[in-house]
Amino acid sequence: MLQRFQAFVHQNQLFSKDQTLLLAISGGIDSVVMCELMRQAGFGFAIAHCNFSMRGDESEEDEAFVCKLAMAMNVPLHIKQFDTSYYAQKQGLSIQMAARDLRYAWFDELLDQFKYKYVANAHHLDDQAETFFINLLRGTGLSGLHGILPKQGRVIRPMLFATRDEIIEFAHIEGLQWREDSSNQSKKYLRNRLRLELMPVLKKIDPSFSQSLNNTVRILRETETIYRQKIEEGKADLLEKSNNGVRILISWLEEFYPIETWLFELLRPYNFSYIVVEEIVNSLGNISGKMFFSSTHRLLRDRDYLIIESLDEIAGKVEEPIVAFSTSENNVVVLPVPLTFSIIDYSDFNIPAGPAIACFDVEKLQFPLHLRHWRQGDYFFPFGSKGRKKLSDFFVDNKLSIDEKERIWLLTSGDDIIWVTGMRSDHRYRLTDSTEKVLIVELELPTPPSECFLGF
Repeated sequence: MLQRFQAFVHQNQLFSKDQTLLLAISGGIDSVVMCELMRQAGFGFAIAHCNFSMRGDESEEDEAFVCKLAMAMNVPLHIKQFDTSYYAQKQGLSIQMAARDLRYAWFDELLDQFKYKYVANAHHLDDQAETFFINLLRGTGLSGLHGILPKQGRVIRPMLFATRDEIIEFAHIEGLQWREDSSNQSKKYLRNRLRLELMPVLKKIDPSFSQSLNNTVRILRETETIYRQKIEEGKADLLEKSNNGVRILISWLEEFYPIETWLFELLRPYNFSYIVVEEIVNSLGNISGKMFFSSTHRLLRDRDYLIIESLDEIAGKVEEPIVAFSTSENNVVVLPVPLTFSIIDYSDFNIPAGPAIACFDVEKLQFPLHLRHWRQGDYFFPFGSKGRKKLSDFFVDNKLSIDEKERIWLLTSGDDIIWVTGMRSDHRYRLTDSTEKVLIVELELPTPPSECFLGF
């Protein structure tokens, strides 16, 4: 057992002999055996025990047992009591998740404060099998089937070479003492039901089941490594940065097969579920404009792109309308689009050309002018035309995507749209022979007008 333990540590490069570890010791047989193997191997370690105050006197007796164990081994001991029920209720978590959050947060504190290299947990091969079936039942996909990793961040699991039966046998041979957790016999939790009902059946069919499954898990883990490499290569081709998030070119995505799997992996960092991904894929052949949501992001199915944007960024957009220009002397406004305003006499004025400059008859305007985004039903009278046009039709004529339409700013006078910034002004506010004063509004462009989209 000791030789296999040392070999597992070495083969998986869990830690080096000159590093001091923090052992998470509950007092149960698994953690006690891990502690004994660490001692026999001559590794440096300290003990950390979490008292979750969930089992009354049992919790206190577990703490006392671990204190005696640390004294007998002459190693540093860290103990902390948690009000787990209160924390779970406050955070809206299950007891199991609350306990997990509390202990790992405390472990991180201990690692930083006392310079321990890693925290070691006593998960073994039977835990590996139970975790495999839990993830299988929950439908976590390939990433959930790779099982418990021997090393993950600052957490190591040096007992993943042994089965529960081997651990029990070693404990009896060494004459070790340990604590029994009565909650392990409760079928209230899924893991316990698997341990008490499923695992005995599988071991009866194949006594070496846990070891066989571990070999399969290792193959799945290696397969996932190759899979992830391919996904990362695809991400580099498929994901594009946009002005307000990330976008995916639909025509390019459709070249990747199977499209649902590819899209799921692309959207996984944005918390979209597989069910929502299937709905997105089904929408690709339909009209654009549909939106899909995860807990953190919105995906917009545009004409050519899938556009992903953070809900926080959407919620944080500036409120509308915004005062853009006033004749008041105290007109100091930070605008979301770089506009400059000036009023001059119309005499000897040469009307400039280009979509980045708009000129208006001051007498026709109602101040202050405002900026806002477009709304359903908006219309204006495009310069050069005496008839009105729906803004949605104007956008279609100019081949603007939904994303571009959301970002375009409109300059308004009263209820009228007088300029679709950077595109077209309103014919009703044009300069005429009777004009005396001209308002010149100029959009500062980062690149020449012919090379850029003029919405911000």
